Amino acid sequence: MSKRTILAFGPCGLAALAVLTLAIANLRADAEDGAPPPGQPDKDYTPVVAPNGSTLQWRMVDGVKVFHLVAGEFEHEFAPGLKARCWGYNGSTPGPVIEAVVGDRVRIYVTNRLPAGTSVHWHGVILPNGMDGVTGLTQPMVMPGETFRYEFTLRHPGTFMYHPHADEMTQMGLGLVGMFVVHPRKPGNPRADRDFAMMLHEWHVKPGASRPNPGVMSEFNVLTINGKAFPATDALVARQGERVRMRFGNLSAMDHHPIHLHGYSFKVVATDGGPIPEAGQWPETTVLVPVGATRDIELAAEHEGDWFMHCHMTHHTMTQMGHDGPNMVGLDAAGLDAKIARIVPGYMTMGQAGMGGMGEMGMPVPRNSIPMVGMKGPFGYIDMGGMVTVFKVRKGLKSYGDPGWFSHPPDSIARAAAQAELRADGISPDADAIDKPKGAPSRK
Repeated sequence: MSKRTILAFGPCGLAALAVLTLAIANLRADAEDGAPPPGQPDKDYTPVVAPNGSTLQWRMVDGVKVFHLVAGEFEHEFAPGLKARCWGYNGSTPGPVIEAVVGDRVRIYVTNRLPAGTSVHWHGVILPNGMDGVTGLTQPMVMPGETFRYEFTLRHPGTFMYHPHADEMTQMGLGLVGMFVVHPRKPGNPRADRDFAMMLHEWHVKPGASRPNPGVMSEFNVLTINGKAFPATDALVARQGERVRMRFGNLSAMDHHPIHLHGYSFKVVATDGGPIPEAGQWPETTVLVPVGATRDIELAAEHEGDWFMHCHMTHHTMTQMGHDGPNMVGLDAAGLDAKIARIVPGYMTMGQAGMGGMGEMGMPVPRNSIPMVGMKGPFGYIDMGGMVTVFKVRKGLKSYGDPGWFSHPPDSIARAAAQAELRADGISPDADAIDKPKGAPSRK
């Protein structure tokens, strides 16, 4: 701007120009700090989907996003046939996902309807010390019937969590956990088309009991994704060709969870410390989610089908399994059942060949419990349960409802081999390995 133009404003004009210049400088500083200029709407982002769960509703009050969490007790269903009295937020465990954008000012009210004092710690969120949610250290206890107010500005993107910092073993063990997703104001490139948030958790619910036991240290027998045990876990549905982000949080008491996805490799793109620069991302087919941490992965949904995703801790894919029984694998029970049945009618020895097939036997189970494994699938019984779900990829989807089981193209399914095929390929089922062809050179 020239001197002549400035002088043309006169004294009043110069004052107005000074105010305008200061305002522009402030807006530029806010933008550099990640905060949106006043009145500017959020930039586009892909909303998070919480399978079997929800996202927390909010309202805008004078430029601040206002949320309300209510901690309380309720009856929670892990899977049909298995319910327990749990603690959680807004009637669910995990609580609803809190979703916001870098630069947002958030005000979160927490009402305590529990029989004990509590607080909320915003796990991984960088904020003022007095908002950190540690009872006794940074705030008083939120006593039963009280409502506390937390308020802070979100400065960093990432996948975070929230939980009490008051009697953590009991309160988190009974279900007071949730996820907190902060999107970047400038979406990444490429941007995800589907964005899933999943809380991993472990419980001990003794068959017949009506409440989880938060005091155990190793005998966890209900393993969940967003509070559900397979087959009650909702499928993750994506259209072929879409870019998919999966966010995992782990607030289990004791166990890390190596989450393995069939049919895909992916990149680990973020932790609860923030995004990983592209040069530092690494490929995996299994991502280890440590206790008290989050991990984000991304992939291109290229391969159609129904792909299992599960914890690879093998005991975490069975539900309400007893761990103190005798080892029956390899036992020759010939004639044993008939002898014992004379004393105990209906007796049947189990476990000689492992635990597969236990779920489909139709045996009665104790009150308020479910079979250890599985459900009926398109090719028979699926003998997995617990921390398991299915990633369903389809071409040409018109909605993201569960599309049912995958219809495989002809000749694309593993099947029993025909005798003619075996002969043509020189395979003898009775042999230990492929016979060396006559005249083949020796490997000496």
